[in-house]
Amino acid sequence: MKIKFLIAALLSVHVAGIAQLSGDLTVVKQTGATSVKNQANTGTCWSFSTTSLIESTTLANGNGEFDLSEMYTVRCIYTEKAKNYLLRQGSAQFGPGGLGHDVIRAMANYGAMPEGNYSGLLLGVKNHDHSKMDSQLKNYLDSLLKKRPVPADWMTGFQGILDEHLGKAPETFTYKEKTYTPQTFAKEVLKFKAEDYVNITSFSHHPFYSSFILEVPDNFLNGSYYNVPLGEMISLTERAVQSGYSVMWDADVSNRYFNQSSGYAIQWVGTDRPQNITPDQEEVKFDQASRQQLFESLVTQDDHLMHLVGIEKSAGGKKFFLVKNSWGEIGPFKGYINVSEVYFAINTISLVVPKAALDPKLKSKLGIK
Repeated sequence: MKIKFLIAALLSVHVAGIAQLSGDLTVVKQTGATSVKNQANTGTCWSFSTTSLIESTTLANGNGEFDLSEMYTVRCIYTEKAKNYLLRQGSAQFGPGGLGHDVIRAMANYGAMPEGNYSGLLLGVKNHDHSKMDSQLKNYLDSLLKKRPVPADWMTGFQGILDEHLGKAPETFTYKEKTYTPQTFAKEVLKFKAEDYVNITSFSHHPFYSSFILEVPDNFLNGSYYNVPLGEMISLTERAVQSGYSVMWDADVSNRYFNQSSGYAIQWVGTDRPQNITPDQEEVKFDQASRQQLFESLVTQDDHLMHLVGIEKSAGGKKFFLVKNSWGEIGPFKGYINVSEVYFAINTISLVVPKAALDPKLKSKLGIK
């Protein structure tokens, strides 16, 4: 019983901390969330957002609070990208970007570890900056492709570049006076299972209630996503939060409507930005067809992943989602942004959702056990 009370206290602390950030919006439901992180000068939002999701899921499941290493996952996925890039002889994506399922795969195959055991920051360095590392890794792989045969020990050089910029990752570490490998830590301490998470999207160029490989550049692993109608994608997101879970949100934010400095993402009407963005701002109309057209014309693109942790409403009754970003504690809501339902509907690319949060009827339609 004491453990349950402690977990409840932790959740209440986190929820109370977020509740104060919502400005003019009324909080309907929030989930527990860990502190806002800063990906800094890296393209690793996919790791920060999905790691945050897993941290919140461990809270929701009563497994405790963790600050997990995003950069351990990053270096594991870089290794996978490198193998893929060479086998495809350079005709593949290689760069810092990724998707939520990359983190799920990495934790399943390589495990996880606390931030305190591997930060990916060298001694004396306070902020992540992968600009030089990204360039060196790509140049190294391209140089290998000029040779035939590719040297058998090429991975040694690749890992050496990662070590130079991120530091060596420990093979074992101590947590609460017990020694773990990353794999045993993920299994025994986090209770992590890849099958506990589901990839969701909503596009009409593939049949609904089936799965397909999402056609975005960063899907280098050719991950499949369950395809549902737009209304159901919105409702399952709400249901997840109402059930005490949260959602990894992959979206287009490179547009004039997403404004971290104001703390709002609102798809306002007209070409000119309103002088004052308010929650009850009039917004454009949307449907499945208009969303699809924006995606196929490459207006809506996969460019940023965040962690959706709450539902809010405005004084006028409009629905918003509370989203935790990974750009540090910037903006009026200290790293959080309030995303309107309209913005979410138009700009969402994909989601990672805890399977336990899905409605049984939807799971049946999708063939999920």
